[in-house]
Amino acid sequence: MDQRIIDLYDEYTHAPLPRRVFLERLAGLAGSAAAIPAILAAIEPNYARAAIVGEDDTRLAAEEISFQGATGDVSGYLARPKLIDKAPAVLVIHENRGLNAYVKDVTRRLATEGFVAMAPDLLSPLGGTPQDADKARDMIGQLDADKTVNNLIAGMSYLMAYRYSSAKVGAVGFCWGGGMINRLAIKAPDLKAGVAFYGPTPDPALVGTVKSPLLLHYAGLDQRINAGIPAYDEALKKAGVEHQIFVYEGVNHAFHNDTSAERYNKEAADLAWKRTVEFLKAKLA
Repeated sequence: MDQRIIDLYDEYTHAPLPRRVFLERLAGLAGSAAAIPAILAAIEPNYARAAIVGEDDTRLAAEEISFQGATGDVSGYLARPKLIDKAPAVLVIHENRGLNAYVKDVTRRLATEGFVAMAPDLLSPLGGTPQDADKARDMIGQLDADKTVNNLIAGMSYLMAYRYSSAKVGAVGFCWGGGMINRLAIKAPDLKAGVAFYGPTPDPALVGTVKSPLLLHYAGLDQRINAGIPAYDEALKKAGVEHQIFVYEGVNHAFHNDTSAERYNKEAADLAWKRTVEFLKAKLA
């Protein structure tokens, strides 16, 4: 697919562009409106694909949960291995489309690796994740960042006290959620490990408070996010923060999200996931 179309879609999902403007510009790049349905089918998420680990996987116990956050009750989705009495815990932070099937699938994938994994619905203060992904994106923009970080810290406390948790908590986040990982690491000294997939970088002046080791994954074609890497890397080095940065060349933002066929890159996604699991196991042991 023409990289200009993928870049336009990235602008639409993050700037954001109104859908009408996005479709008008997409028709211009595609040459006609007739090509739009096929392009959208390839580039927009199809959550029917989100079943790497099925909801009925007999190895796991999964449930909808809620906990008391800074803004009131926060709902979430938790999955854990049935046969492990105590396991390290991982907070899973969703993209700017909310707690959807892809994020729940990632949560189950972590559970199959031996973790208690919990994905909070950070749109809970606004009524929860809607079915309409564009509406979810707009709602994300209405969240107060500091209050959202405090809700994540409350989620960490929930996992520390959870019956099947070892009380060691790490976190992994994707896109907007990757940016929240960076914010959480700044504010939560109890975080034992943080993994950010193509997350917006924080203010470099704030990273001196980071205590947790970080694993940072970036997409080589993601110019919007990657512009912040050098300053973030330098600030982390200056602060003495243990961190690893991997840039996966030739792949797009959201390369791990297998529900978006055109942006997903299996080779990069598999490698980043392998590194993520190994990192979390080492740091949460």
